[in-house]
Amino acid sequence: MTSLHVNGRTMTVDADPSTPVLWALRDHLQLTGTKFGCGAALCGACTVHIDGQPARACVTPIAAVGNQRITTIEAVAEDRVGRAVQAAWMQHDVAQCGYCQSGQIMSATALLKTNPKPSDADIDGAMAGNVCRCGTYARIRAAIHEAARSLA
Repeated sequence: MTSLHVNGRTMTVDADPSTPVLWALRDHLQLTGTKFGCGAALCGACTVHIDGQPARACVTPIAAVGNQRITTIEAVAEDRVGRAVQAAWMQHDVAQCGYCQSGQIMSATALLKTNPKPSDADIDGAMAGNVCRCGTYARIRAAIHEAARSLA
């Protein structure tokens, strides 16, 4: 049994310590907002926050998390930055198929928490590991700028 601190609660999973956080969340805790994309930390669909930093849940074993706090898309809107990002996403109609969006939102939220006024280059750098197969990158950038303005 492994204890994980997820979305402000301590939860226990009966899984091998090498189990990726993604599968602990999805299969053991039924938190299915975090998506499986590539399984190799290349697409960003599985992005969660571990102690506030974006992390790829598909390659992070639960044993590596320890007492760190995991935040998933299900709880990102519990603070004003996450709410602002989600509102901007809707305002700019970012999502098309929507599959990558939880990872995109998690990365954007982490960026704005550390850099409240990002430049285009800052956004491109922070979002570079998140692939959108629908190609909504311009709307993603616009939404991040909008969220930053609303938080100022």
